[in-house]
Amino acid sequence: MGIFSRHNHRPSSFLPRYVVFFAFMFLALLLYFEVDNLVSQTKTIVGHNLEPTPWHVFPVKSFDEESTYSKASTIIQCSYLTCSSSSLVTNIPRSTNSKTTESNSCPSFFRSIGYDLEPWAKSRISMSHVMEAQKYAAFRVVIVGGKLFVDFYYACVQSRAMFTIWGILQLLRRYPGKVPDVDLMFDCMDKPIIDRAEHASMPLPLFRYCTSPHHFDIPFPDWSFWGWSETHISPWNEEFKSIKQGSSSLSWGRKIPVAFWKGNPDVVSPIRIELLNCNNTEMWRARIMRQNWTEEERRGFQSSKLSKQCRYRYKIYAEGYAWSVSLKYILSCGSLPLIISPQYQDFLSRGLIPKKNYLSIPPFDLCPSIKAAVDWGNANPLEAEAIGKAAQDFMESLSMDRIYDYMYHLISEYAKLQDFVPVQPSSALEVCTNSVLCYADDKQKSLLRRSLAFPSDESPCTISR
Repeated sequence: MGIFSRHNHRPSSFLPRYVVFFAFMFLALLLYFEVDNLVSQTKTIVGHNLEPTPWHVFPVKSFDEESTYSKASTIIQCSYLTCSSSSLVTNIPRSTNSKTTESNSCPSFFRSIGYDLEPWAKSRISMSHVMEAQKYAAFRVVIVGGKLFVDFYYACVQSRAMFTIWGILQLLRRYPGKVPDVDLMFDCMDKPIIDRAEHASMPLPLFRYCTSPHHFDIPFPDWSFWGWSETHISPWNEEFKSIKQGSSSLSWGRKIPVAFWKGNPDVVSPIRIELLNCNNTEMWRARIMRQNWTEEERRGFQSSKLSKQCRYRYKIYAEGYAWSVSLKYILSCGSLPLIISPQYQDFLSRGLIPKKNYLSIPPFDLCPSIKAAVDWGNANPLEAEAIGKAAQDFMESLSMDRIYDYMYHLISEYAKLQDFVPVQPSSALEVCTNSVLCYADDKQKSLLRRSLAFPSDESPCTISR
């Protein structure tokens, strides 16, 4: 019996070792291929595994310097594990809100929300509308029960997607429990594309940073309010303060009495190309400077610091490929804004009044028109300074409180038009504050953390009808 027992014991212990070994190898191979498959299919906030938008060519983003395992670890951690884990951002204080000493009425241009959404007032917004708009969208935003889900279709330029989605997350933090469930499509390029004539029979609701009288695109605050890491631009509350301080370092009489513009003319912009011909302070009273992006990036954009450009009495705004994010920084300078008649509008430009907040420059006879405006301003310094101050005051009134209020009202009014109940799309992933920070590099993390919103004790401003 003892010999029999020893004989039977060997195979019972020998066999499981091979079984465990082969099982382990099988599971390792399965995990490797499944993780690789998971990573290849996961679409992230920084554009990994996404093709460039078909209407704007730029390099595909990738983890070029990371190993396959490092890439897999980053994507799995940030996309699947972070939002369910303990929060990286704790002890959220209540907001110290300045609105208690102000009128809680929204600025008058908030009424433009009604105009932007009017195309769907009768038809309402169906799931068919949303899915048809997907053909033109870079990503889909769905809010359900205060949680944000995003489905990515195309990679956005630079970090636009990251900072736009961060802004929406901050809205949810700003007004917890108040933002309604919603399902919308968002494009991150500069130019509106839902033409009113072409889509008259079925207007498509597509959110972006600008619109025009000829398009249905719905304007939304742009990404740079939370920071623009590639150009070293800080969150709006910091950047405006810096610009205003730079402006106040010189009195109006000591500012350089010419019009100034600095930017990139190589963006398919006839206006900017024509503007280069005005670079003559004696003949046209204008100083026009071409932005060398490669050199500026190497120097950390120190020579393009926005606060240093306020030493000129006049600042020129010229659209680029379409609308330009530079508008709000030009208006903030306290210099007299010379706006070359724009084709496009962002959400805030509807609040500007010509001859009160800026002077309008016609696109024809551009150089003589700039000279005429500068000559007028130099001959009427009190009036010119007042217009520049009114533009700056307008931008100062547009605090982040008001940015979130605008976002809140726009999304709320849009949600009222939906004729369906939003649900999490099967292909969308939850995005939270921690998951965005997980993907961000050090420079982006700094901007994101500095632009964190905190719950408000007060309700959003009220839109007067």
